Amino acid sequence: MGSFWATLKKGNMSSATAALGNTGLAIAKGFAAVYSGSGAMFASAMHSVADAVNQFFVFFGSVLAEKKPTSRFPTGFGRVINIFCMVAVIVVTVMAYETIIKGFHLISKPTESSHFWLNFIILSLAVIVDGYVLVKVMFEIVDEARVEAKGFAVIPAAFRNVGRAAPPTRLVFYEDIVATLGALLALIAVIVTTFTSFALLDGIATMLIGILMVGVAFKVGYDNMVGLIGIAAPKEIEDRVAKVIFADPDVTDINQMRIVQEGRFYHVESYVELRPGLSLAVADDIKYRIRDSLLTDPDISDVTMGILEDNGVDNWKQLTGQGTT
Repeated sequence: MGSFWATLKKGNMSSATAALGNTGLAIAKGFAAVYSGSGAMFASAMHSVADAVNQFFVFFGSVLAEKKPTSRFPTGFGRVINIFCMVAVIVVTVMAYETIIKGFHLISKPTESSHFWLNFIILSLAVIVDGYVLVKVMFEIVDEARVEAKGFAVIPAAFRNVGRAAPPTRLVFYEDIVATLGALLALIAVIVTTFTSFALLDGIATMLIGILMVGVAFKVGYDNMVGLIGIAAPKEIEDRVAKVIFADPDVTDINQMRIVQEGRFYHVESYVELRPGLSLAVADDIKYRIRDSLLTDPDISDVTMGILEDNGVDNWKQLTGQGTT
């Protein structure tokens, strides 16, 4: 049992927190939607159901992605999370379709909703819970991207660095932006349709929430599609790896380097040039020394490195347009 819980703890905590929060919200919103007849509440409930299913699913996918490489799967299981996220996209798309259809019917035949205070309290709670999860995941993005930011600076930092976060963290981020906006839209619709004669807003808000869900499905689907294909690491990661390599006194140049992102980890493949005159045994020791230095980075899971004698050409400067400093 101890090993089971230890394995679960390796999963993405943002998705686990969001899944639990959205489960509670889905139950409350579903009850309110049936009891009051509010279309906007129905749309918000559908979104919470989709989020809860996705995030539980993605959490368990993130646990599997943490499995260590085996002889059969030598590069590990990092891309498993991309597959789970793609299935989550299907769930969001189906829910978005149902929500848009519901909105279309409400625009065609507007209906009055009841129990204003029930809807108001639940949707206000949804804004608070989804907003809390959104703030939490912003801190998670900053932490995963290894960026220094505190207080309100975390918000712009999270938007700038979301591409460097793990796939499940990105999924929760995008979904919770829409969840918070969706709850606000539904709350506005409930208030307006209760105190004015503009009953169409219920259907309009429902369709807008559905369209926002489609946007999330497209964005998350695209990110995970390129993740499955294999995407190059951001330049910041490449520069970080190059800095570690050049920190070794025996390295003169980087001949070639490729860094591929898999899940939230990076695989480094590189040929480094060493100063002339070294024996093969010494060069081998240097190679393993550099590899061990790179593997101290928690974001790097695998390093494949070849060694060459310095060819007198500044290859790294030609490849990147920068020097070795």
